[in-house]
Amino acid sequence: MFSWTDINLLDMLRSVVDILLVTYVIYKVIMVIRGTKAVQLLKGITVIILIWFLSSILKLKTLNFIMTQAISYGLLAIIIIFHPELRRALEQLGRGRLFSREMHEEEQRRHTIEALVTASAYMAKRRIGALIAIERETGLNDYIETGIPINAKLTSQLIINIFIPNTPLHDGAVIIRGNEITAAACYLPLSESPFISKELGTRHRAAIGVSEVTDSMTIVVSEETGSISVAKNGDLYRNLTEERLKEMLEHEWLNKMSGSGRRWNWRGKQNG
Repeated sequence: MFSWTDINLLDMLRSVVDILLVTYVIYKVIMVIRGTKAVQLLKGITVIILIWFLSSILKLKTLNFIMTQAISYGLLAIIIIFHPELRRALEQLGRGRLFSREMHEEEQRRHTIEALVTASAYMAKRRIGALIAIERETGLNDYIETGIPINAKLTSQLIINIFIPNTPLHDGAVIIRGNEITAAACYLPLSESPFISKELGTRHRAAIGVSEVTDSMTIVVSEETGSISVAKNGDLYRNLTEERLKEMLEHEWLNKMSGSGRRWNWRGKQNG
């Protein structure tokens, strides 16, 4: 025999499930459109809704009328302007791939890691100096603005070509965002730590410096010795092999992406 309490509890559970499902769908849609033109569209829609809301509260009749018309006809405009994106999303939904962005991102990151490791190993063997900063949670826009915009898909060939000696972009740092080379010839802050070894040059000091003020990882290839180092959290991990560099990048990108809590114990860490 059901009571009013049972009915209320059932309604509450139904509401919770409903909210969770809607939240999940919204999250997945945001993940799908992230990095596309639709992000700018959402920002514009948010601004219009805020203006409409404020105009209603402040009783600004003319502005409220304009915003109401914009919202009324906005759906049709969105369908027309973003017809290719909507068609692509429907195609992905038909293939069952609309909510598989995580797998796509993991595949992209694996390609990025392979490109970084291949380029670093190639330059290390030929003693081509390189400085590659990888953006993570903390943005590197301040340093990107000091360089030359690239905004190109990351490949090992492009990285190697940038750091070839006596080319216009070889002096300075390359900054990586996601699977793109955002900028080259960037200036990074030099560490002022007195504990850095005197044998380390400007590239290593810059790598340590940017890791002290951001959560970035920076790969350094020494022009003098051909050794590979990585700076992270103010520490410098030196003389890394190709395999160990790959393991470190995979740990930081792939394991954290999947939520793995596996600890990583690096031998050979040197602050100087």
